[in-house]
Amino acid sequence: TMYSIKEIFYTLQGEGANAGRAAIFCRFTGCNLWSGREKDRDRAICKFCDTDFVGTDGTMGGQYKTAEALVEAMQGLWPNNQKKNKFVVLTGGEPLLQVDSSLIKQLHENDFEVAVETNGTIPLPSGIDWVCVSPKQGAKLRVTKGNEIKIVYPQIGLRLVEFENMSFDHFFLQPMDNVDRVGNTNLCVNACLENPKWRLSVQTHKEIGIR
Repeated sequence: TMYSIKEIFYTLQGEGANAGRAAIFCRFTGCNLWSGREKDRDRAICKFCDTDFVGTDGTMGGQYKTAEALVEAMQGLWPNNQKKNKFVVLTGGEPLLQVDSSLIKQLHENDFEVAVETNGTIPLPSGIDWVCVSPKQGAKLRVTKGNEIKIVYPQIGLRLVEFENMSFDHFFLQPMDNVDRVGNTNLCVNACLENPKWRLSVQTHKEIGIR
């Protein structure tokens, strides 16, 4: 398998239940809900993405020919003297277009806990340790259980009640980061106050100025 990677970097997870945790982020190129190109945004199923996942030109980006080569690249970012708490977040784009059992197995053999951030439209391969699903209005959700559901809010036509009986450990609302971010944050706060099943997720990495 060839893995097409936009970037790999070491940082703190900025949002959701693992916020503040040291993590290697591996961003895969490509998505099934938007091409990543501005000219296609208006026709895309997901119109609000704020992530650049096109091409392989980011930090440590490239075509990795094997799972071993990709995991070796990640290994080099983890602090040498730290053998525990190794954590990698497979993200995108939509990582499940490329993530497979051989990559998950290789990560586990190197003592990584494996998290994935997915739009939930592609069935999960087995063995992922932490599943974060971020549904997009208009896309059929195939992954309806996991560790956290993180809804970028508000989305036109999306009703929270449709997700509340799904089997997730954590239910997050995250303000959509656009020109209305302040208003969107207020909407999220009010929604969480009205229904305490939901918790607020803030993009702390943007607040404190890390990657």
